[in-house]
Amino acid sequence: MNMNVGMGMQPHPQVLAAQVHQQQQQQQQQQAQQQQQQQQMQQQQPSQQLLDNMSNISKIKALIVPLRESLTNTIKAAAQTLNTNSQVDAGSLKGVEMQAPRFDKNLEEFYSICDQIELHLKTSVKCLSQAESSNRYLNLSVSVGPPRNENLNLNDSTLTYPQFLATANSQVAFTKEIHDTLVAAAQNISPSD
Repeated sequence: MNMNVGMGMQPHPQVLAAQVHQQQQQQQQQQAQQQQQQQQMQQQQPSQQLLDNMSNISKIKALIVPLRESLTNTIKAAAQTLNTNSQVDAGSLKGVEMQAPRFDKNLEEFYSICDQIELHLKTSVKCLSQAESSNRYLNLSVSVGPPRNENLNLNDSTLTYPQFLATANSQVAFTKEIHDTLVAAAQNISPSD
């Protein structure tokens, strides 16, 4: 009489070996990804100091490589998660045996870099808009110039920075005066009850 009837059959040793080998490979991939992420974090710290001294466009260019790497890591994590889930669904792998890389963390990092790029782009557009307005309303170049004790050899179409600040302050004061005058006129036209 067969004693195995009613009892669970033991899986074939080759199947067990293949599952163990697959789990080891996935663990090695996870460890490699964790090491890669740690290296990226270490590389980003010194590069963050460099980013502070760069223009917005240079900052955008510097963020392109981390953006690509983050997108690659996000896609890899999604692929591994899908692969693991399909193996669990097929019954060849138990759900608790393997931890896939965190897709949500990779996706959050990707969106974080996208947000930084968007911020730098908006800042660049704002700077260009301000420069355009400055050229339109004050068509003079501004010279930062040498220290105060030296003589400045500037032509009539160049302002020193203190002259520029004084001009800008007078324009702001004039604009405020016009605003106040318009508000007073509006109140005189329709007095409040």
